[in-house]
Amino acid sequence: MKNYLDLTGKVAVVTGASSGLGNAYAKALAENGAKVAALARRTDRLEELKKEIEESGGECLPVTVDVTDEARVTEAVAEIMDHFGRIDILINNAGAIKVTPTVDLPLQEWNQVVNISLTGYFLMARECGKHMIANKYGRVINTCSMFGMIAGHHMPNLAYNATKGAIPNFTRSLAQEWAEYGITVNAIAPGMFPSEMMVIEEGTKALLANRCPLGRPGRVEELLAQMLLFASDASSYTTGQTVVIDGGWTAV
Repeated sequence: MKNYLDLTGKVAVVTGASSGLGNAYAKALAENGAKVAALARRTDRLEELKKEIEESGGECLPVTVDVTDEARVTEAVAEIMDHFGRIDILINNAGAIKVTPTVDLPLQEWNQVVNISLTGYFLMARECGKHMIANKYGRVINTCSMFGMIAGHHMPNLAYNATKGAIPNFTRSLAQEWAEYGITVNAIAPGMFPSEMMVIEEGTKALLANRCPLGRPGRVEELLAQMLLFASDASSYTTGQTVVIDGGWTAV
């Protein structure tokens, strides 16, 4: 049987790879044949990821980078090109959240979230995109959130919601600009998934039971197939789309 999600020979770049969704994405990409450049700020976590991927027969290049640092992003992409010689897939996944009432939200916290969750996406897309355009091929996948579509119920997450709300149009705009180069740009908007950034506590479980049709948090593996589809050639006619994977939360 043909594996439509086969990524053998492709080089994938994943930001926010030291934990959570980015960590799972990196492993899944490697399991499906991609060579992975794993980017994050925590070098020790990246080395652990590299060991796991290599023990499973994959290849991983850990790259320590803060995606808000323009010079370092440029250097990091150059390092990836020096090592692998190409970039086929970019997963923008680094993110930040500040749960603070708006009237108490310091500008510094607002800027931190915007710089990581939006400006960081731009910097990575710009630098990786240069090489994708040269190769006339690319897959860009942006991590959004269901809170890019709705506001959190009684959750004071203005900066997070605002940046995630920008991602669908960031995705559409880049998709139409780069379509002529054989580059697709899509986004995945998860609902409540347990991660280092989102701890599922009893109050969250009660909220899910009341507001989410499936009544539970998601499991990370329930995102992987969509990510792999967007990363593969099986989705070569799909671009500019944001797929919400939230247990039906935004459907009601």
